[in-house]
Amino acid sequence: MTKKVCVGKVPIGGGAPVTIQSMTNTETRDVEATVSQILALEEAGCEIIRLSVYDMDCARALPRIKQKIHIPLVADIHFDYRLAIAAAENGADKLRINPGNIGGESRVRALCQCAKAHKLAIRVGVNGGSLESDLLRKYGGPTPEAMVESALSHVRLLENEGFFDIVISLKASNVKNTVEAYRLIQKQVDYPLHIGVTEAGLGEDALVKSAAGLGALLLDDIGDTMRVSITGDPVQEIFAAKSILKALNIRHEGVQIVSCPTCGRCNVQLEEIVQRVQKELPQKGKPITVAVMGCAVNGPGEAKEADVGIAFGKDNGVLFKNGEQFASGDAEAMIRLLIKEANSLVGGTF
Repeated sequence: MTKKVCVGKVPIGGGAPVTIQSMTNTETRDVEATVSQILALEEAGCEIIRLSVYDMDCARALPRIKQKIHIPLVADIHFDYRLAIAAAENGADKLRINPGNIGGESRVRALCQCAKAHKLAIRVGVNGGSLESDLLRKYGGPTPEAMVESALSHVRLLENEGFFDIVISLKASNVKNTVEAYRLIQKQVDYPLHIGVTEAGLGEDALVKSAAGLGALLLDDIGDTMRVSITGDPVQEIFAAKSILKALNIRHEGVQIVSCPTCGRCNVQLEEIVQRVQKELPQKGKPITVAVMGCAVNGPGEAKEADVGIAFGKDNGVLFKNGEQFASGDAEAMIRLLIKEANSLVGGTF
């Protein structure tokens, strides 16, 4: 088990639930736009938010942003240790830095002293796309071993200053390298790990890469907090992260739908039905499984295993609840009844 590090009031590691993070893509200096985006992320389920602090105006905007949001704020800093100190003094709950590009020993010492004074955590964030040139030469590229050596050297800079509230990330756009890097470092440290596949791209491609990489790590019990990286609106990152955690049975909230891929035996428009059921059921609330199955081959079995489920014939549906058949009839009527029963179970309304 990793050690516990707190970001504001949110624990990372130490057996705490895996937290979901994202990052704003607004101009940090635009307080109104940044707050609006963070509130939308909160509504979607974001638990920790990171934003770029790239000049002093960004740092000075942090107090006004913090006044209007409800989740911990992470300041992302590169190159200028003075920005990290300013962010800490202006209310950041955590700093994301690369100690190797902050400057010399005296600057790292000043930063650590400031973080201690404000009780902040620091994430050592290593990215395969910005590794030190000497490590790239040594390993012939951004290999997992190179990323781990980079992270450990940066961690030692903080440890040498007596700073231990550390979170580590080792991200690459290559899924295999990312997974191997986390597996390597997990054997060498007990610090919490922030996991993610960086620069994953757009839409489905990004989701598949993140699901493959994060799924492999989480099934190995590696990862204390996570970000799914998707180009565009960061709200989609939250929905993707929740879906990954739900698929792995790590998060138990709201409805999980089981539906078949369909075949020639299916006599209903199953995709439309599943979309309708999904739309009319809440994403939050008591965790339940709803099965929507297209024919009598696997349909009854899957429907019995679910909390509530339906198996379709040609023009009719058979409804199951808690493992028992309890209704059958016209397909449309059974769809409405399925939605009603599922809403009742999850605590929604109909």
